[in-house]
Amino acid sequence: MSPDAGTPAAPDPGDAVLADPTASEAAAPQESPAQEAPAEDPVAEAPAEEAPTEPVTPGPIPEEAAAAIAAVPAPGAPAPGTFPAHPAGEPTPGPIAAPASDPTAWGRVDEDGTVYVRTADGERAVGSWQAGDPAAGLAHFGRRFDDLATEVTLLEARLKAHTGNPTEIKSKAQALADQIPSATAVGDLDGLAARARAMVETADSAAAESRAEKAAHRVAQIARKEALAAEAEQIAAESTAWKAAGDRLKAIVEEWKTIRGIDRKTDEALWQRFAAARDGFGRRRGAHFASLDAQRGEARAAKQELIAEAQRLSTSTEWGPTSAAMRSLMDRWKAVPRTGRDGDDDLWKQFRAAQDVFFAARTESDKARTTEEVANQQAKEEILAEAEKLDASKDLRGAQNALRKLQERYDAIGHVPRGAMRALEDRMQAVEQRVRGAADAGRVRTAPENPMVTSMRAAVTKAEEQLAKAEASGNAQRISQAQADLATRQEWLAEAEKAASRR
Repeated sequence: MSPDAGTPAAPDPGDAVLADPTASEAAAPQESPAQEAPAEDPVAEAPAEEAPTEPVTPGPIPEEAAAAIAAVPAPGAPAPGTFPAHPAGEPTPGPIAAPASDPTAWGRVDEDGTVYVRTADGERAVGSWQAGDPAAGLAHFGRRFDDLATEVTLLEARLKAHTGNPTEIKSKAQALADQIPSATAVGDLDGLAARARAMVETADSAAAESRAEKAAHRVAQIARKEALAAEAEQIAAESTAWKAAGDRLKAIVEEWKTIRGIDRKTDEALWQRFAAARDGFGRRRGAHFASLDAQRGEARAAKQELIAEAQRLSTSTEWGPTSAAMRSLMDRWKAVPRTGRDGDDDLWKQFRAAQDVFFAARTESDKARTTEEVANQQAKEEILAEAEKLDASKDLRGAQNALRKLQERYDAIGHVPRGAMRALEDRMQAVEQRVRGAADAGRVRTAPENPMVTSMRAAVTKAEEQLAKAEASGNAQRISQAQADLATRQEWLAEAEKAASRR
């Protein structure tokens, strides 16, 4: 009995060609992000496998082979980890599916169980079927043909999609072309062998197309990295948006890692350009912030001097001059640059605390002075009330003497609130004029008073008002000046009165 009789033949070693078509393709070394090394060509060709040297008797498709066939991308579609191979605009074929053949159109089983296949050279016996129904035997040998057809279809898809090594595909196609004519299978063996030979004939052109695609892909990838390197160089030369520019350079590094398929020499040269630009940007940014640190150091020193000066003035009781000095310090503080958010806030708190000490003391002094001035106002109002009761018409001399004493008491009282000063002075002048008018009425009328004396009296009155204002301000320099001015005018009045009395 023939070895093929009764049961299907076991899978032949030649069935290994149905294994994962991408398993033998070598993965080229890639760029290491940690070491920042340029990538090697990720599409390097793997060495061709050794073709089968003897005819293969196909058997049932192993489960792992069937899974590999299902996982093969459609012709023209990118395989996992590879770039698309189809030209733009070309429709992508659907999944690979080798249609089942009709073995009855290409073979028969005779009465003694011998299985024949029809070829261009005539019928040829391919085996014997003694296990049962002749149709089942014919179907068995038809499935062997379908296995071979699946291999051919798979290689055609890989060749068309440029997803494998063309040299390896050519070798496998040649092995199939040699094997198919004598295969123990029933189907269109001539047509299937012709398809295998066609792949052998077109493999070289497919290899050329693959190389052209790789070259085009390499050019495109080089252009991408050149654009990124140029962008990095522009950032290094011009950008002052330090945070945004630094983030962009980090993003360029991440994008750079995804760009593959460039020869090592070119990739290293491009990486050197990028790395040099990034280093240049880092140096320029470092110099900028070093300059800022120096400026902040100078600003800190200047502000510390202002703080020390404010602390020295904080205990002063010369309210007027010191207030002006504090305002000047504030203007100088505003003119000094900032030293940084945290440091500047701390310095400002120290400076403001020194000023607050002085202004709080001045406020307390103002409150105490206000209380004293209100008491002085009340005392002067009491004196004025006594003066306004004087009746010079009954006792002129007594009224004059009493008024003189009241005036002495009135002048001895210190400052009063500024708003009440004019009203108090007007009331005192009114009493003085009433007493003076009573004295004038009792005198023999004489010549009018000397205009010089009148002018000097007005000058003295004005000087007294200026002294009162200076005392109200608390400015020691103004008070001293006003006192000296009043003394001078009083001397001039005395001289004028002496001159007038001698006439």
